[in-house]
Amino acid sequence: MSDVRVRIMGETESIQSFQRGTKLEDVFKYEPSVEMTKDTPVAAIVDGKLRELSYKLKGDATLEPVKVSSVIGFDMYKRSLLLLMFKAFHDVLGDAEYTTHVLYSLGKGYFCTLTSKEVSVNDELLNKTKNRMKELVSENIPIIKKTMQTADAEEYFSRHDLPLKAELLKYRRVSNINVYNIEDHMDYFYGYMLPSTGLLRLFDIVPYEDGFVLIIPDRKTFSINFAYEAPRKLYNVLRQSENWGNMQGIRTVSELNDLIVEGNQNNLILVQEAIMEKQIADIAERILEENKKIVLVAGPSSSGKTTFSRRLSIELKAHGLNPHPVSLDNYFLEREETPKDENGNYDFESLSAMDLKLFNGQMEALLRGETVEMPRFDFTVGQKKYKGDFLTLGEEDVLVAEGIHALNPLMTESLPDDSKFRIYISALTQLNIDEHNRVSTTDGRLLRRIVRDARTRGNDAQKTISMWESVRHGEENNIFPFQEEADVMFNSALIYELAAIKTYAEPLLFKVPTDSPEYYEAKRLLKFLDYFLGMDVTLVPHTSILREFIGGGCFDL
Repeated sequence: MSDVRVRIMGETESIQSFQRGTKLEDVFKYEPSVEMTKDTPVAAIVDGKLRELSYKLKGDATLEPVKVSSVIGFDMYKRSLLLLMFKAFHDVLGDAEYTTHVLYSLGKGYFCTLTSKEVSVNDELLNKTKNRMKELVSENIPIIKKTMQTADAEEYFSRHDLPLKAELLKYRRVSNINVYNIEDHMDYFYGYMLPSTGLLRLFDIVPYEDGFVLIIPDRKTFSINFAYEAPRKLYNVLRQSENWGNMQGIRTVSELNDLIVEGNQNNLILVQEAIMEKQIADIAERILEENKKIVLVAGPSSSGKTTFSRRLSIELKAHGLNPHPVSLDNYFLEREETPKDENGNYDFESLSAMDLKLFNGQMEALLRGETVEMPRFDFTVGQKKYKGDFLTLGEEDVLVAEGIHALNPLMTESLPDDSKFRIYISALTQLNIDEHNRVSTTDGRLLRRIVRDARTRGNDAQKTISMWESVRHGEENNIFPFQEEADVMFNSALIYELAAIKTYAEPLLFKVPTDSPEYYEAKRLLKFLDYFLGMDVTLVPHTSILREFIGGGCFDL
């Protein structure tokens, strides 16, 4: 075979020669006996296209390694780890009839269930499965990709007790799909995989409630050097949302598609919105009964905080209270006092960028019955302005303060705990693609933001995607650590919303240039949205949280 020249990009650039047909795993000198680090390549971008390590070089090429700690690489690791786990259950349980479900992300792991009339989830089963996974890793078995006709795959999964996967394929427009095998076990996954089991050393399995959690490494350090602790409040709200979906017969994308095909989406929308309305009314009832004076609302990007706060204010009024919205964005330090990050840019995500002394002082004064002139932050000049917005709290008045730091104890450290009611809001998607492929909560929020930013801020999808990693970094540092401190968790995800957002998001994603770093994420999101049938967005009520993103809402400024 003739040699091919390969330019390998990265921190240090090099040009090397390989035989035509050399696999990428050999280019990177992958050794299963060598411990992986966060910099270990698990894929590569070859001449602008994402390739798995099993890809064979066909000619001269430029390639850029995809590290396991990157978003793309880490998703590949997680998918491959799930396949490894299912293979281990297959080996341990043999001919027993059972069904496994990956339900949702829970801390640094996936909460899963196994249902069977013949076996039950217990320490013995989980230990056997974990040990079998370790054996498969030590054997370094190839993960083989195979192309099948979609109809054949649908028939195969129907015969192997994976009906939701088979139903999903019914709505695939392509004639062929890729499936993956570990020896005799085959499955269908949304996205690329690692080349072999030898790379999948880092994992754990622990029992939790009526299921178990598959623990995954920390992405930044690519290690499991933490004691797993499930976020209890988050689990409860996710389980509640799952139960609502089950009651409506909508657990997966295919079941949502069935409902759209049958023309019954209007009833689903009305029920979903009614459930959300009742939740908000219940929260308002608690605030009234507990005589809270300061309501603190926090949540990650695109969780619907603005619309939620306004709908909550309406419910508080209906309960005889007089709510006053307070945006924590008005309590930034003056621009010259704002801290900078390691790159020399103003760090507006940091708690240190907030004027904690002013906020706590004003809130204390209001609780004492004093009159306070509220600030308005002028972002164009980086200063607080005072324009005569005076406020005094009466017996029926309540403050509704919204901001990313609202649940951080330091934000309200001077205020008495019995005056505060803490609400954490996030879009916790309860819908799954099928039994083994979940709909990522992060994907749902990113799609919301892409649509909203294009409509309200003039940002194209490429710019929104380029900022998303930084946004998530800020959430991990400033929001997620305090979610379990909330008195109430509110799930703003609507079971039907991705079918509605699809209409708006697809044209924006198609515009992302093919030669941009954001193209691969845009392409992945387009493939993801292809699982959904679109729906009539005129059916979405004007009061819906979804309207904050797609527009046409009665709360739009």
